[in-house]
Amino acid sequence: MKRNIKILVIAVLLLTVPLLMFAQPHPNNGNGAPGAGNTPVGGSSSAPIGNGTFLLLTLAMAYAGRKVYVVRANPAGE
Repeated sequence: MKRNIKILVIAVLLLTVPLLMFAQPHPNNGNGAPGAGNTPVGGSSSAPIGNGTFLLLTLAMAYAGRKVYVVRANPAGE
């Protein structure tokens, strides 16, 4: 039963945390008419890559941690 609860909690976190990371504010904070000299969504010359990088590094660390855990749990390769 404990194992099922752990899996459920991890699954819920993995499904909800990315949704919270993608929230972005309105480009002109709700002031002015759209298209009236406002900057485009995402900026004028760059795209935000911080969230993707964070997600990629987090998944890579989880993968490496799992590999280390499995190697240490079975030192003889059983």
